[in-house]
Amino acid sequence: QVQLVESGGALVQPGDSLRLSCTASGFPLDNLALGWFRQAPGKEREGVSCISKSLDYTYYSEAVKGRYTISRGNAKNTFYLQMNNLKPEDTAVYYCATELYLQSCTPSDFRLGTWGRGTQVTVSS
Repeated sequence: QVQLVESGGALVQPGDSLRLSCTASGFPLDNLALGWFRQAPGKEREGVSCISKSLDYTYYSEAVKGRYTISRGNAKNTFYLQMNNLKPEDTAVYYCATELYLQSCTPSDFRLGTWGRGTQVTVSS
């Protein structure tokens, strides 16, 4: 069964860090573009960070640049989103996705790929 499963979401305080994981089963992550997206209540889903299949290009939204880092694990069936200095506005359901090519880090350009079901990140004091 081809699927992605996110984990690592939690309730944290402003300034804390979290690492989200996305684990693939049924297919390898080699030669795929990888992405993290988020959707806050009442807002559209947005691209947070993506990395090209060759790992030579990464994208970060302006809202997370300098605080988040996307990476692929040594096991090659997992990739991560390290989130530092979290802010209340980072509160959202975070989704991981894969696609054959990275055209842009937008949900529409990943719409034909594989998506996870999401993990909740809540940043609140």
